[in-house]
Amino acid sequence: MKKPTTPRVKRRSACAARAAGRHTPLRRARAAPKSRPPLSAAVEQLVSSPTYRQADEDLAFLQRPEMCGVRLQLDYWKTEETLQRFGISDTIVVYGSTRIVAPADARARLADAQHRLAAHPSDPERRHAVRVAVRLLERSQYYGVARDLGRLVGETARSPHPRRLTIITGGGPGIMEAANRGAHETGALSIGLNITLPREQFPNPYVTPELCFRFHYFAIRKLHLLERAKAAVFFPGGYGTCDELFEVLTLLQTRKIAPLPVVLVGRAFWRAAVDFAFLVDEGMIDPRDAELFRFCETADEIRAAIDGPRRPA
Repeated sequence: MKKPTTPRVKRRSACAARAAGRHTPLRRARAAPKSRPPLSAAVEQLVSSPTYRQADEDLAFLQRPEMCGVRLQLDYWKTEETLQRFGISDTIVVYGSTRIVAPADARARLADAQHRLAAHPSDPERRHAVRVAVRLLERSQYYGVARDLGRLVGETARSPHPRRLTIITGGGPGIMEAANRGAHETGALSIGLNITLPREQFPNPYVTPELCFRFHYFAIRKLHLLERAKAAVFFPGGYGTCDELFEVLTLLQTRKIAPLPVVLVGRAFWRAAVDFAFLVDEGMIDPRDAELFRFCETADEIRAAIDGPRRPA
């Protein structure tokens, strides 16, 4: 008589467990013994060689120029897997200057610049620093607008809103901090995508810890900023902000991405920074290209623009 067979239980791999939402560290599944038998000098030399190190544990190998493609994939997938696991599908991306800080901080910076100028009144660099500090104090109102916007978006997560929106920023200081801060104050999740720079840059303290990422490649960071975006909001900024603005407008102009609201906060600033009418008059863009965005001044106006009717594709 045959003995009854016990059904075989299929063991799930570490990769399958991670795909199901459970994180199983890759190397723990096959833990090395605490001690190993003594090896001959020849074998010890072999196992100590960098070439013997497993590829996924060999940092020097992964950082070689030839491994750029692998690093790009890792840069993308680490963030993508986490956002999928948290169910993040709809985001509002907020761009803006790191130099626009809270009004109290802007006043303190102006006072410091004035104090430094008083010691050397004829120094042109210190006089310039005071002029800049005055202008940045004027622009500090936008910190409050970005913070209010973050709060408005954060509140959608606590209401029966048809779209659960999440704030996403570059994770740095200034306007990015303000938007993350507003969402944080409502108890909502918010995302920060920081970047490795020659000078150390730390994430602002208001990003949700589990959704705070750091990238090596600007391209992958930009991709994630836009991939789930339902609107793009641009506060005053410098080269980085303008680079991202023109990239979004180009993607919309060429229909490489689905239509989405683009909001420029601060009509006076943006009209002075970019002469869109001149570009139309010169034939560099079509009149309809100047309709890809709208100007707003307050968080309520921005929210209305985000919730407004979409343009046809």
